[in-house]
Amino acid sequence: MSIRYDDVLAGLRQAYDGGAAARDTLEKEPWTVAERAAFEARLREEGRHSLLEVGAGTGQDSRFFMDAGYEVVAVDLSPEMVARCRAKGVDARVADFLDLGLPGESVDAVYALNCLLHVPDADLPTVLDNIRGVLRPGGLFYVGVWGGRHHEGELDTDQHEPRRFFAWRTDEALLASARRSFEVEDFHVVAVGEFKFQSLTLRRPR
Repeated sequence: MSIRYDDVLAGLRQAYDGGAAARDTLEKEPWTVAERAAFEARLREEGRHSLLEVGAGTGQDSRFFMDAGYEVVAVDLSPEMVARCRAKGVDARVADFLDLGLPGESVDAVYALNCLLHVPDADLPTVLDNIRGVLRPGGLFYVGVWGGRHHEGELDTDQHEPRRFFAWRTDEALLASARRSFEVEDFHVVAVGEFKFQSLTLRRPR
């Protein structure tokens, strides 16, 4: 039987609630700052104004986009993470991929850094369609995830309690899933030590 998002949601929430304080102290790596800046530059060039961050964590990226002049809504499955977003002045709400809680076609852009890797393969098409639904036609969607090979399940090296579920995908599988709902504007890979970070900028067709 395939793993479903509903099966892993409670464990993810518990893990991220417990890790919120530590995560709030982390500094962003230069390469993640560069990825974020490149997406923001594209938004600015196109005259975009509103953004949804999915899996917002403690709100560092949402705050960045707010300071750059965007109207931002942040969602995260962890109440503790949402509380830390709100402490930074972010309009943050508890929600998950299956119900983002926003009206259809209500934002110009969506930003999702290292959160779609918690969505099982069986639910990825639905999740991508949900994100497509809140984007205005022509809107942009940034996806950044660890991957490069196929894996579904927990990791022995995970330091969170309980251990989190991960779904890593090959480049080919990730791109094939993205193309079912979006046009691919950019895809590139960042090598970080022994790991592989997949960066996609997608567009909802007009």
